[in-house]
Amino acid sequence: MPADMSRILETAQSGFAAQETELSARRAEQVRSVTTRTATGAGDMDETFSLDTRFRLVFVRGHFVGSAGTAAFSISLDSAKGSAYDAGLFTITQAGTDKDVNLRIGDGDNVEPSAWTFQAGDKLRIQWTNPDSGNITWGLEVGLVLAS
Repeated sequence: MPADMSRILETAQSGFAAQETELSARRAEQVRSVTTRTATGAGDMDETFSLDTRFRLVFVRGHFVGSAGTAAFSISLDSAKGSAYDAGLFTITQAGTDKDVNLRIGDGDNVEPSAWTFQAGDKLRIQWTNPDSGNITWGLEVGLVLAS
């Protein structure tokens, strides 16, 4: 009887170890896969992006089509901790027609902890005041990954 119990426990432990290995591999894969969020419009841009868990910003792309015009393009944090923790993060002074946005967070910034890592409940807010509303359309794409 004790030998049978010992084999049962060994088999169970082996199964648990295999499950843990598989779960670790899946977590690592999730951290590497980018979640892309998009938004479009013809008026002012005021978009928020977030995930339900800790996340990191990896890229922002904005394309503008229509009549000529540029304006400041800003990225800010709407913190889950409250307005005392909200912060301006990055501004491009001239974005618009013929001045697309292509911000890629470099590998040096993709390490933990990164200044571009945010907590569950935090929202990234992207704003741009359309200098010729209705005559300039825009498309926005944001890449987010799960943070470890």
